[in-house]
This record gives sequence, structure tokens and C-alpha cells, in this order.
Amino acid sequence: MNFYFFCKKKRINISVKRVSELGKVSGLMFRGKNTENLLFSFDKPTNIAIHSWFVFFPFLVVWLDSNQKIIEYGVVKPFTGVVRPSKPFKNLVEIPLNLRNRRVVKTIVGKKA
Repeated sequence: MNFYFFCKKKRINISVKRVSELGKVSGLMFRGKNTENLLFSFDKPTNIAIHSWFVFFPFLVVWLDSNQKIIEYGVVKPFTGVVRPSKPFKNLVEIPLNLRNRRVVKTIVGKKA
């Protein structure tokens, strides 16, 4: 599915797979680097933590508010423990660092990640 959010007053369009409740538990674990971007949606703002145990590649995580604006973002390296934003979020997008996503990553991060 197509999804968009705002970064630096720019609209970013990306293709994502919305994860189920069970998918929220596994995320990118045990997937390959060229997998699809994952969208985690929550009914109300939350501040749950993520980790990258059993994720064998770095990825960009983007936390969004209810207006699809970026609250925070960060590059998560493989086998990292707890990663949590400083503010509650409504949506979270996990974007693998691969060739297909390089333009989006460069727009968000501002340099090669």
C-alpha cells in the first residue's frame, strides 16, 4: 500500500506493508535486507520500545504523530536492545537501508546512512 508522511515540509511517499497485531511483535526480525517497508499503526498515541534482535541489517525507524509529521527518527543497527522515542507516537515506519530506499533515507537523514 502507498503511505505518506511529512519531513521538512516535504511530502514523502513510500510503499509499505501494514503489519498485523502479530506482525508488531516480529517486525523486521528474520527478514532479508530487501524486504518491504513496514508500517505499525496504533489506535492511540503510545511510547512502546522496539529492538533489533534478530534483524541482520540496519534500518531507519521513523516515529510519526497523528498528522503524519515526523516526531523523531534514527538508524537502528542489528541486535540493538531498547530503542524508544522521547515522545508518544501514533505510527511507526521501519525502512530497511537498501538501494530501493536510498532516496527516502537521504531526504530524512540528510546524508548517506
